[in-house]
Amino acid sequence: MSAPAHKADALDARILLALEEDPGASVLALAHRVGASRNTVHARLQRMNREDLLLGFTQRVSPAALGYGLVAFVSLAISQAESVDAILGVQEIAQVVEVHKTTGDADFLVKLVARDTADLNSVMDALVAVPGVVRSSTAVSLQETMPYRTRALLERLAQQGERS
Repeated sequence: MSAPAHKADALDARILLALEEDPGASVLALAHRVGASRNTVHARLQRMNREDLLLGFTQRVSPAALGYGLVAFVSLAISQAESVDAILGVQEIAQVVEVHKTTGDADFLVKLVARDTADLNSVMDALVAVPGVVRSSTAVSLQETMPYRTRALLERLAQQGERS
């Protein structure tokens, strides 16, 4: 995902915080909550959707709730000559939920989920069989001590707008 064309401002942050607190809120309810007009909030939400500022709905679904409670992080070294094919092959594995291109010893950091260690072994077999994957190193997550979050960033941005 690329960066949105428009950077979020304090009003965007307040809208998003209100939406997090009540995901089913109507545009009118959001407008009342943030102190803006319905048209303004509607236009802001449309822009955020259009510019990919909002993540997709499926990113709110917990893999554990689907039976994939084991999380692992895999560092992958990729053959530079086959990097495009390698990343496409990695993306075809359903249990791969996130991939980052990185600096350092590995080329990619892959977050994947599995049902159990036997399933992880199968996923790893599929991963290392992808053409262009040269080497892998796996770390299994024992416990998520802090989930992915952006609320603190939104609160910070919203507060900056209040001080302006």
